[in-house]
Amino acid sequence: MGDLKEDLHSDYMVLNMGPSHPATHGTVKFLLTLDGETIIDCIVEVGYLHRGFEKMCESVTWTNVFPYTDRLNYCSAIMNNIGYALAVEKLLGIECTERCQYIRVVTNELSRISDHYTNIAAAALELGALTVFIYFVETREIIWDLLEKVCGARLTSSYIRIGGLMCDLPPNFDEDLQAVYPKLDSLFDDVDKLLTKNRIFLDRMRDTGIISKESAISFGFTGPCLRACGVDYDIRKAQPYLVYDKIDFDIPLGTTGDNFDRYLVRMEEIKQSFIIIKQAMKDMPDGPINVDNPYTRQPSKQDAYTKMEEMIAHFKLTIEGLKPPVGEVYLGTEAANGELGFYLVSDGTGKPYKCRVRPPCFTMTAAVEEIMRGQMLADIIPTFDMLNMIGGECDR
Repeated sequence: MGDLKEDLHSDYMVLNMGPSHPATHGTVKFLLTLDGETIIDCIVEVGYLHRGFEKMCESVTWTNVFPYTDRLNYCSAIMNNIGYALAVEKLLGIECTERCQYIRVVTNELSRISDHYTNIAAAALELGALTVFIYFVETREIIWDLLEKVCGARLTSSYIRIGGLMCDLPPNFDEDLQAVYPKLDSLFDDVDKLLTKNRIFLDRMRDTGIISKESAISFGFTGPCLRACGVDYDIRKAQPYLVYDKIDFDIPLGTTGDNFDRYLVRMEEIKQSFIIIKQAMKDMPDGPINVDNPYTRQPSKQDAYTKMEEMIAHFKLTIEGLKPPVGEVYLGTEAANGELGFYLVSDGTGKPYKCRVRPPCFTMTAAVEEIMRGQMLADIIPTFDMLNMIGGECDR
């Protein structure tokens, strides 16, 4: 058979996949070189969703950057808000109140759950599991309804503020959570039964898209894709922020670093996020949600409308913006896809001198070429889905 292959003349096929292919979940292009259905080479082109995020941040006040961060990973916008707010607070040398930290943890984990639901649902849909897609979209709707009760928005919320929050949790929010837990657990179990031991799903996911822990670390992998390789690294444990050091939860790990391990890690992370939310709601103290500092946090509308000093402070913070001291900081948080980092530079004015974002999915997208070399053409769909490249976050 080998001699026959050598005697027959054949050329490699070059195939353009994207940049608007429906299976790529974001404007990305793959230039594939194929030998039959085997991928010989894969060149990844990103940048089709570049909006100039970092440059736009330089033209607005520190507070007005929040709506731009919503559009990074739009599947979990609040996580972007929290990462940016913590970086600015580090630059200012302030810390938000304890109640604010607990509320941030709750909304952060709700966003993580929403992101994982979206990722698994989309991956299942591409492999033909329409029922799973419908189930997880239904569960995501429940999460979005909860977030809408908190801040009035479902997707791009701009809920977090520097030194605090837009508003407190609504009355009876804990009861709202308790009411939806049975429905969420039921739908999660249905998806688990439909996918985890499904022969077709296993054949498409197991032993595909494998990357070793050494290669993953060298590429800069973080988040579920790194933990699927067996590397026990989670910023919430390694470098705790907010009140994660007061909460008891586990970090799920994989063994082989294939697509199925990435799926299992995300499924277990959904369970752990619910554990975190329940603990945070139980331990959440009463108290203010905003720091009491007129130079960083706007006064309430009631005070701004009735008191001269508060009205002046509101005007100056709105028009000129808060003014952090000259300096630079970097702060990374554990977003749904991995380490989301913000590098901020202040020149002492009301606008950022530099706002650099470290997106978690950029490094994983860069590794697609190595992961897919020698794999089958059909395997690029589940592999790219489970790496979870988000166009707004990757291209900025």
